Amino acid sequence: MGTVEDIVIVGAGIAGLTTALGLHSLVLESWEGLRATGFAFTTWTNAWKALDAIGIGDTLRQNHNQLEGIVVSSTVSGWPTSKMSFEVKGKHGDHEIRCVRRKELLETLAKELPPGTIRFCSKVVSIEEAKYFKLVHLADGSMLKTKLLIGCDGVNSVVAKWLGLKKPSYTGRAAIRGFVEFPDGHNFEPKFLLFSGNGFRSGFLPCEQKHMYWFFTYTPSAQHKEAGEEEDLSKIKQIVLQNLGKVPKEVLGVVEKTGLESIISAPLRSAQPLNVLWPGAIYKENVCVAGDALHPMTPDIGQGGCAALEDGVVLARCLSEVFPRKQTEEKANDEEEYKRIRKGIKKFAEERKWRSFELIATSYIVGMLQQSNGKIMNFFRDKFLSSYLAGLLLKKSDFDCGKLTSP
Repeated sequence: MGTVEDIVIVGAGIAGLTTALGLHSLVLESWEGLRATGFAFTTWTNAWKALDAIGIGDTLRQNHNQLEGIVVSSTVSGWPTSKMSFEVKGKHGDHEIRCVRRKELLETLAKELPPGTIRFCSKVVSIEEAKYFKLVHLADGSMLKTKLLIGCDGVNSVVAKWLGLKKPSYTGRAAIRGFVEFPDGHNFEPKFLLFSGNGFRSGFLPCEQKHMYWFFTYTPSAQHKEAGEEEDLSKIKQIVLQNLGKVPKEVLGVVEKTGLESIISAPLRSAQPLNVLWPGAIYKENVCVAGDALHPMTPDIGQGGCAALEDGVVLARCLSEVFPRKQTEEKANDEEEYKRIRKGIKKFAEERKWRSFELIATSYIVGMLQQSNGKIMNFFRDKFLSSYLAGLLLKKSDFDCGKLTSP
């Protein structure tokens, strides 16, 4: 049967690498290298607490400017509807928000791992039970035997499917994302610019003085294929340019300057919030899920990647006593270790289920409200909801996942 791995993590994304950094465990990645889909993401206060917990926060701060606030504007009138400073205190201290390049985050996480931790071109095709172990079958015909299997393999998770979690549903919306370099620098202030109206929503964020990240969410017309599956990137870019509405010319210029190779489009999917609350939804036996495999959500409050970082820290903490880095001479038998593993992942599930429920539900509702169309809805959102919805972004990021322990 070969060697037995203590822990096998499926997926070298944000959740997988964060968990591996906390536990020093094997990571299986189906691709040939690290995948940084989405270019960048808003890294809110809760994410920085997680990054500091695993010791890489200061490294990433060096290359990403802190954002000072958010300005929300109507694309119907062209006027700002709310402004909010990020220089405020929350329950867990000062807020910190930056736009971080995904590739840099993943590479920083990977560099902190011992050599050989990530096995690329290792696609999991099936999972088999073997008493106190799981047998992980790979596409190349090989097999791994593990005491604990953690699925961090995204919205199409093989591990989540084995657990019986329902596949996330298509929301009827799509997101287009872009990333652009300004070799001589841009003139944007360090602020999150958010626009909505007439059924469209867009955002523009500087990573630092030479790079801008932007997104655009919309509801595709009925004649389109399932949203986001359009292959002609020139048409995708035109969808954005034609529907941005009344935005400043420099904002329009960001999209115009973006090369087609730096644009992606994808359908937006979301789990049903109640799914994560059912007994055994997050874990079963010695198998559990984290990251997008656990809580696939729409990007409307910017918490997908941030919550994945939280998951990694919490999961590593819950399992640190089961798999201490400093191994003792006395080893437990398989049954005793199996019971401890189940106890650890049950603790993780109890700690994360309500947080996951809250983020999935809030993301869906905020997206629906911000992207709703019609004169009455536009007026109501601009006059009454704008400040409240912007405030929700800070409120949901005011969370501390705690520290890592080193038994």
